[in-house]
Amino acid sequence: MQQKLYEHLTACGQEHLLAFWDALNEAEQEHLAAQINSIDFVQIAELYKRQDESANTLTLAEKACDPPGYKFSTVRDPAPCKTPKPITAQEAVAAGTDALNAGKVGFVLVAGGQGTRLGFPHPKGMYPIGPVSNATLFQIHFEKVLAIARQFGYKTPYCIMTSPATHSETVHFLKGKNYFGLSEEDVFIFCQGTMPAVSRDDGKVLLESKNSIALSPDGHGGMLAAMTKGERSVLTQLREREIEYLFYHQVDNPLVRVGSPEFLGYHILNGSELTSQVIRKQQPADRVGNIVEVEGRLHIIEYSDLPESVGRQTNPDGSLKIWAGNIAVHIFNTEFLDRKSRAADSLPFHYARKKVPHIDCQNGKFVQPTTENAVKFERFIFDLLPSAANAVVVEVDSPNHYAPLKNASGSASHSPEAVRRDISAMYTAWLEQTGAVVQEGISIEISPLFADSPQAVAKKMAVGQRFEQSVYLRD
Repeated sequence: MQQKLYEHLTACGQEHLLAFWDALNEAEQEHLAAQINSIDFVQIAELYKRQDESANTLTLAEKACDPPGYKFSTVRDPAPCKTPKPITAQEAVAAGTDALNAGKVGFVLVAGGQGTRLGFPHPKGMYPIGPVSNATLFQIHFEKVLAIARQFGYKTPYCIMTSPATHSETVHFLKGKNYFGLSEEDVFIFCQGTMPAVSRDDGKVLLESKNSIALSPDGHGGMLAAMTKGERSVLTQLREREIEYLFYHQVDNPLVRVGSPEFLGYHILNGSELTSQVIRKQQPADRVGNIVEVEGRLHIIEYSDLPESVGRQTNPDGSLKIWAGNIAVHIFNTEFLDRKSRAADSLPFHYARKKVPHIDCQNGKFVQPTTENAVKFERFIFDLLPSAANAVVVEVDSPNHYAPLKNASGSASHSPEAVRRDISAMYTAWLEQTGAVVQEGISIEISPLFADSPQAVAKKMAVGQRFEQSVYLRD
């Protein structure tokens, strides 16, 4: 085995990966060999060679205009959207409700992230964020899907994408919680792939330890390959269930309206293959990806790649020309995902320069770098936008749709305290819309199993009901 591996690696210029082979036991050798055999070293060499090619983002930015889109019914900002065809909110809700009634909608949750930035040594989905209940992010999202299953009466598939770092713990946690009421057969947990980190200096694949390569998740774009892997792939099972639309969201946003009929309806009635939620940027340099239209196709320009001169351009009314901020909530047609999964170049790789600890193959010492020493390769699911027919955006408002948990307690934004306030503020507003009186300073939380909208709350509340202490409403 050693000789065969050595010949293979030598041909690729990566023979250093066997530097400590003789010091490894049999299990360690098998582990390292399996990693080596899973890597396409020719691809890695080509990616490394192309890492300094300048992206064409300046050309994109110079040609960019606002994308075709619709406004969600809760949005109050008066700035207009470039609507591709007239669709009312009522029409959208009706179309989305029909799709849900017909059992055509599935759901995918991207949950590969760890709570490292939160000081939480577990998958981020396990973080307790409910302002009254202390419910985890996983519980909040699962209950939204369970509420849909109960309301529309079909076996609602929920696809959970993990990463190698979170997979085992996520599986154990969700099984221990009985999937928060969903049937085990309706929960598809799958793990995204990995890519090796390579040295910035020479493209050599780094060793994390003497018997293990430094691997990292291949980005949320890894979903496409992971969902289509194997004879009984996740996507195959979704299509067997006649799922036509896949609602995609990420684990860190507890305000996302999973399976929103209105959002689904805009997608369906517009004949779109990929529809994305966006928020209207407040400042040119807001740290969100910018969805723009270029020559009839939608693209995302990362905030770090958007030239300041372009980002500051405004319309005659003073609003930003580049205004649509991506919040990673999408609807995909499953047929579109299936078609793109068969094309090798559907998703390009992006390059990230990182500090990656590793073993020095010359002396066997562990190196903790102080500067960016490595290149990682990632794919992003939004790179499907340019190839999607009739791609469109739907503008939503942050108070009702977007409060991502990203930063540690005490941070200026997106902290646990801020997210809990945002959750409580939204539900307080729901109660007040029914005529309820909510005492200032208390926390309100509503389980998705109790109500999924102000209208649903109104059906369960007496007009003028008073709330004078923190409460968690749950059936």
